[in-house]
Amino acid sequence: MSEQKNIKVAVIDMNNGSPNQGMRGIKEILQKYPLDLTYDIFDIRQKGEVPGLDYDIFISSGGPGSPFDGVDSKWEHDFFNLLTEIENFNAHNEVKKYAFLICHSFQLACRKYGLGKVTKRKSNAFGIFPISLTEDGEQETIFKGLPNPFYSVDSRDWQVIQPKLHNFTERGAKILAIEKERPHVALERCVMAIRFSDQIIGTQFHPEADPIGMKMYLLQDEKKAAIIKNHGSDKYLDMLNSLDDLSRITLTQSVILPNFLDQAIHTLQEV
Repeated sequence: MSEQKNIKVAVIDMNNGSPNQGMRGIKEILQKYPLDLTYDIFDIRQKGEVPGLDYDIFISSGGPGSPFDGVDSKWEHDFFNLLTEIENFNAHNEVKKYAFLICHSFQLACRKYGLGKVTKRKSNAFGIFPISLTEDGEQETIFKGLPNPFYSVDSRDWQVIQPKLHNFTERGAKILAIEKERPHVALERCVMAIRFSDQIIGTQFHPEADPIGMKMYLLQDEKKAAIIKNHGSDKYLDMLNSLDDLSRITLTQSVILPNFLDQAIHTLQEV
């Protein structure tokens, strides 16, 4: 492996300077790979840092605030332009670029490509929830090794609903996962994962999250109070207890991003 092509990964930080555990989770996954994988971090919202196409793989993080905060801003223009450049490059080159978009980045991409209605939720979603794979999701290689449904960390005030299926068809995009079924709630289940193209994929949830980071979140007084207010103390205790369940977010963290990276790296090395 050490004699093969060095893989360069660009990690795009969408946190706008806010403290978070997601970036730690992404870096932790990348650091488990051999020395011939290197990564650099680009703070796009706060510092306007944008990676070039000299990188092989792009991972764009979640972040706080509305997915409309960046409308007409330079950083959003740069991010959208980067996605366009990746797709244009892939259309004309045998060796492809790969991208994984998480939460805030996922919502931005859905806006860019017009794949659904990006709207504010009636209440904040925060916790460890089951996520259902669609038929396309069950065939998707990045989910190989997960049950259906599987569990992941969900942390958002916004959502993507009412998918515009004609735009999916036009792009060749696929809905891979949707929100858990809630028979007692008369609200549409939102889109939780999309394959935007053969090389670009995204999730509304946080596949990089691990029990350590989640426990730090749950023990914050503000988060604890919000969860108990919205879901009750039993649900809060269930979330804490579920962190010790190896079949939940520990499994998800060990499967999705590593599968994406393994597939991308293998293809890049083969070419």
